[in-house]
Amino acid sequence: MFDGSLVDQVVHGLQLALTTTDDESESIRSRTGTVYAARNVVSLYPEACQLWRQPAIEELLSEVLGSAFGLVRVLFFDKPPERSWSLPWHKDLTIAVRDNSLPSKLFRRPTMKAGVPHVEAPLEVLSAMLTIRIHLDQVTEDNGPLKVMSGSHLEGKDPTSTSTECRSILVDRGDALAMRPLLAHCSGLSHPGTTLRRRILHFEFAGMPCLPDGFEWHSFFPGRMLNPTG
Repeated sequence: MFDGSLVDQVVHGLQLALTTTDDESESIRSRTGTVYAARNVVSLYPEACQLWRQPAIEELLSEVLGSAFGLVRVLFFDKPPERSWSLPWHKDLTIAVRDNSLPSKLFRRPTMKAGVPHVEAPLEVLSAMLTIRIHLDQVTEDNGPLKVMSGSHLEGKDPTSTSTECRSILVDRGDALAMRPLLAHCSGLSHPGTTLRRRILHFEFAGMPCLPDGFEWHSFFPGRMLNPTG
């Protein structure tokens, strides 16, 4: 979906943004300084707000989430061969909000991540979200691919699943993957000796511009570009 020259441009821009930021809370680093994750990508690399705007992606988001959808968060993950990592089976339950101290029976477990308030969102909010992962590297069985449990997004918040179908997501550089936050997924270590990295831009979209209980998205970038008037 994204050609090699555009991926090269994104990788260069991200690398520059991540290595030159003075705010160490913006990125997750190893002891040697290697950046392998970043949460507030929009503030570090504003170009990310436009990168996803491809006709096929916009059409999919509008069809799945409705015309009022918007971008609410962008994350970055890197799995370098010399600093591999893994994640157990889980579902993505937290969202970034402006204020997580409001009283609510729907939103739970307030936390701060990279200086941004987060909460565990209710099922109605998570069910109205879609994630698009843009792959900046080829993903094979060698570099710790994402593994998913088919159909598990229909089974609520519990990370366990009745599904017996587990599959690895193997993609080419520049490919995009759409998945629900409630899809159970995990990620294993890269194979010893591999030279392959696994870098991903993770975009979260919501079809619910206004949250219940007076909560607000930390950021909400409307999916539809407004036509200039006057």
